[in-house]
Amino acid sequence: MYQQFYGLREMPFNITPDPRFLYLSPTHQEALQHLRYGIREKKGFIVLIGEVGCGKTTICRHLLEELEGEPVETALILNPRLSETELVQAILRELGVEPVKGSHQDLLNQLNNLLLSLISQGKEILLIIDESQNMSLPALEHLRLLSNLETNKEKLLQILLIGQPELKAKLRRQELRQLRQRVLVYYELERLNVNQITQYITHRISLAGGSGRPWFTKNAIRSIYKHSRGVPRIVNNLCDKALLSAFIKSRDYVNWWDVRRAQKEMEIR
Repeated sequence: MYQQFYGLREMPFNITPDPRFLYLSPTHQEALQHLRYGIREKKGFIVLIGEVGCGKTTICRHLLEELEGEPVETALILNPRLSETELVQAILRELGVEPVKGSHQDLLNQLNNLLLSLISQGKEILLIIDESQNMSLPALEHLRLLSNLETNKEKLLQILLIGQPELKAKLRRQELRQLRQRVLVYYELERLNVNQITQYITHRISLAGGSGRPWFTKNAIRSIYKHSRGVPRIVNNLCDKALLSAFIKSRDYVNWWDVRRAQKEMEIR
């Protein structure tokens, strides 16, 4: 409703993980640098941890865009509630191969042969598992075993685990100590501070086509910071509802009362 009023090309505060709208705060820049380093140096296991709504999936999408055109085959698994066998089958399908019908060992042999074939073509293979905190302990341990697939010179598979803080707790489990020791690149996303939220809001409005309007008062931004606790997804929800409130009053700016109304509406839901 407010898009046309403010002269925006698109809605600035959708909660979908659109990499075009990625705001590279210092913590998001560092996260990307860690991921790039881990992939470039073939570190094997890479882990990215962050609270719900902190931008992990958006960073992942941004990384995948960066890898387009590079000699990297990626396998992205979004629903990791899988058994060990289902995990190997999912990896094969993501790499464009239909799993053989046979034993688990047959699947492992098929995966190993596929990886060797891709490596011989000068390609690298990156397995990305989002929402990794949902993986069972046996499935996580099986990932460690998959990381044993190697030639005399290099690992055949690089693995990026993306998850919420529960993944960190799982990796601390005694049963996963061998996996934990193989994680050579690890990064935890931090929340945005109040100054970064100001830049974040301006960044998204500008990308959506805003030119000086709408704008947020300092008190509005402080209130957004207080209620969002620096989580980008909550910032988006508050900003979207606060903009609707300002639009209803035909104002070019969002004030503290608009944010308060947005926060109350979110409480009801």
